[in-house]
Amino acid sequence: MNMAGLPVLIGKEDVARLLRYKDLLPKLEVALGQFSKHDISEVIQPVRTVVPLTKHNGFLGLMPAYMVHEDILCTKMVAFYNREQGSTLPSTQATVLLFDPESGCVLAVMDGEVITAMRTAAASAISAKFSMPVQSEVLCILGSGHQAVSHYDVFTEAFAFKQVRVWSQRKESAESFASAVQGAVTVCSSAKEAVEGADVIITVTGASQPVLFGEWVKPGAHVAAVGACSPGWRELDDVLMKKAVVYADSREGAMKESGDVILSGAQVFAEIGEVINGTAPGHREKTTVYKSLGMGIQDAVSAKLVYDQWKSQGGDPGVTHPVKKSPL
Repeated sequence: MNMAGLPVLIGKEDVARLLRYKDLLPKLEVALGQFSKHDISEVIQPVRTVVPLTKHNGFLGLMPAYMVHEDILCTKMVAFYNREQGSTLPSTQATVLLFDPESGCVLAVMDGEVITAMRTAAASAISAKFSMPVQSEVLCILGSGHQAVSHYDVFTEAFAFKQVRVWSQRKESAESFASAVQGAVTVCSSAKEAVEGADVIITVTGASQPVLFGEWVKPGAHVAAVGACSPGWRELDDVLMKKAVVYADSREGAMKESGDVILSGAQVFAEIGEVINGTAPGHREKTTVYKSLGMGIQDAVSAKLVYDQWKSQGGDPGVTHPVKKSPL
């Protein structure tokens, strides 16, 4: 909040500058563990409220969370769309609000695009830390958008892969991704080519029908399934969902929102927070799927890091940082 009592506006470029995986990963791992204790004296987070936007093939999600001991109160408003191939419109738009829990005043309004991309990728990396094969050499990314970039960044920062492969429905998009990131990337002509033999597979597509098939996935591989965040959308086929040990960020969220889980009839074995807490095994020796839906606590942890970094780096409380692009 600035000297006039107005919330600070922190735009996309400032969020990208202030949020770092080295800070985010350990705090997010703790938060995921806290969530999976399901103790409202520690974390209060309802399942995402969804407003369907049927006319525009999307929905608006509201994601509040309160982390009691850390005293972090936050909510995100995020719009998701299943865009037609070649659409120039974004598939997601988001705004994050950070509150003073005591007064209820809004401390900061932040562009949510970078927060969403980075906290989602960080949670996927945490799932891989506990579930991927010990000797993981090949990383495969299906998709080439913002989430593909954030996942590439954190997975290559946190782990040492010998090869990174990418596939996208439009080859030129995959080529643009490969030229934009730091490091060598093999652009594959088909999803099957990218997947076969990969140790870790990340699906970050806008697909509503399966793009990853179980017959392609080698035994023991770990899959982080990030797209298809609606009950009627899918990225993974029945074969993969039924042969894999399935983890989720939130069991309740997966059973309500994940088309991959609901339509396949697969059972969620455990939340990733339960693995962190030591109350469920990671099963590195088996094929595993981590179904990511995203949670309000992930945004809360990220937003607090951004705000604290902004203050510590000399953020002038009398000056607001304009949001470059209206997030919604």
